[in-house]
Amino acid sequence: MQGKLRQVTCPSCESATKTLETRRAPDGHSVRRRRCCTECAHRFTTYERALPERVEVIKRNGSRQPFDHDKLRTALVRACHKRDVDPRELESIVERVESDAKREREIPAGRIGELCLEGLAELDRGAYLQFAGTLPDTAGASS
Repeated sequence: MQGKLRQVTCPSCESATKTLETRRAPDGHSVRRRRCCTECAHRFTTYERALPERVEVIKRNGSRQPFDHDKLRTALVRACHKRDVDPRELESIVERVESDAKREREIPAGRIGELCLEGLAELDRGAYLQFAGTLPDTAGASS
């Protein structure tokens, strides 16, 4: 229920509750609240967490889909098949692309390809050419 705040109700009798104690949860990324029902006095704990930002990829045909970290890493690993490339370097490229996408909250698929090519160009020429060959516009492969 985005945009509207609802009062937390008791899991036992569904009446209104009041907050007894609020503190940061041990994970550091959520808030822990001890609550008490105003009707039945049932006590319980709730945790509040911020939802992760959703990054959207704008495909070439105009459709949109969520950014998929694993899908991008798989494509890069495929391009580096039988190449002497450290997987940590590929993960670094994926993280760079993802952080760039998070700043904008949406990213065109073509821009993802460009960022991957930039990273692969520094890493391995063969992997760069292999990845460029999978893109619809391979003009960048000749550089």
